[in-house]
Amino acid sequence: MEIVLGPILRLRAVEPEPARWRVSVLVVVTGAEAPTLTWTSSARETSAAAPVRLAEHSGRTVWSIELAVTRGAAPVEVTYRIGGAGSWRFTVPATHERPRMTYNTCNGFSSLKAAKSVRDPFALWVEVAAVHAQTPYHLMMMGGDQVYADPLWETIDELIDWSHSGSFIADVVGMSGALAEKVDRFYFELYCKRWAQPQVAAMLASIPTVMMWDDHDIFDGWGSYPDSRHRSPVYQGIFKAAQRWFCVFQLHRGPATPTDEFIAPTPSLSYAHRIDDLAIVALDLRSERSSSQIMSAASWDAAFRWIDGQEGLRHLLLMTSIPVVYTDLGAIEDALGFLPGRQELEDDLRDHWSSRPHQGERLRLVHRLLDFARARGTRVTILSGDVHVGAMGVIESTRGDVPQTISQLISSAIVHPSAQAIFIYALDRLFDAGGPIDRGIEVRMLPFPGTRRRLLAARNWLSLEPDLAWDTSRKRMWANWHVEGEAEPFTKVIHSQ
Repeated sequence: MEIVLGPILRLRAVEPEPARWRVSVLVVVTGAEAPTLTWTSSARETSAAAPVRLAEHSGRTVWSIELAVTRGAAPVEVTYRIGGAGSWRFTVPATHERPRMTYNTCNGFSSLKAAKSVRDPFALWVEVAAVHAQTPYHLMMMGGDQVYADPLWETIDELIDWSHSGSFIADVVGMSGALAEKVDRFYFELYCKRWAQPQVAAMLASIPTVMMWDDHDIFDGWGSYPDSRHRSPVYQGIFKAAQRWFCVFQLHRGPATPTDEFIAPTPSLSYAHRIDDLAIVALDLRSERSSSQIMSAASWDAAFRWIDGQEGLRHLLLMTSIPVVYTDLGAIEDALGFLPGRQELEDDLRDHWSSRPHQGERLRLVHRLLDFARARGTRVTILSGDVHVGAMGVIESTRGDVPQTISQLISSAIVHPSAQAIFIYALDRLFDAGGPIDRGIEVRMLPFPGTRRRLLAARNWLSLEPDLAWDTSRKRMWANWHVEGEAEPFTKVIHSQ
């Protein structure tokens, strides 16, 4: 038995009583024999659940093994080993600690041109590792485009021919069994190759992840094409394969895996974690996306049933792969043809929340978040990516007796390069960075401290770090953008209620 990919850590759940941090360990091995996992911790625990077979492909098997680590008054360091392979470590926070977290998006390249423009593709992953080695992170949130599947249109002959033919109507072209097998193999191999990069693999094995997909995990622009194309057997066949391997590799979920963390009905894959007085909600903005909706009404209702049911919550982190607050795209859509370098972000702009078909859905989301924050006294922070810049924005409401603010933090990308500087300059200076979206509600993009820049046109990743002495009198979390080419991070302080 040989390890093909992994190990990859994922947060499965945080249990209050007894206080346990449940983590699944995913590994891809040759053959069908189940791997053995041994581990020790500073709490002297060694028990692990039986391996669960999630999938198999071409003589390789994907296994998941769950550990339940008891939390205590001090952080717990876990050392684990798969078979006779090397050992890895991760750290579980103490019961009185808020977790130290990272957030990143866009782990790949949308084109060969983009790849060639970067001298050191994994430089920021090396930086994550260096910071993690000094003071360990407890969670790594990955908010979309963990892999880039766009090359499937350039490597599978049938898809090349089909896309050139323009035959997108469902009754014209079918998804043959041979083509389905090729597409399925493509996604399996994509994960095995991209996540085996040493710099990425080291962090996936050292920090439990919370992942949610975006379009490139399927292919560029998924959900924003004409409905007839999305309904075609070819597009649906591609989506089925992408979803299968997203569930396996990013969610550690197979057909028989329990789904207690998933909060919305099928086909949505939105899920949530409650970690003491903090909650993380990862919204699936791709499974139900169309030209007229981002998520169905049923999925929105299910997500907010979970959110509204959280008592004693001090801070809600909402992962939405597409930014809720961003530069006004209505004007950009009208002027896009006149901007240089537009190809880099054209697809991203087309399916944004502020694009005209989605503005009503965005407004409903904003109202529900403001209503929840007002009723519960809970801080809400939105985490987004996708746009290949770092940025921060706010939603401000003067409705009601007390003014409210919801922060949005954008971190993108950890591998993909930013767009051309002149294009980012045009976005930053020539177009509106917010304004009223309803009576008494405005959105704004904010400049970074000490600068006039609202958009950081460089690769970046985000860390979210609570005050070391977290108690009832110091309710701060530090958001730090680690930006390529900058000596020091850009920092914003977030105050929990």
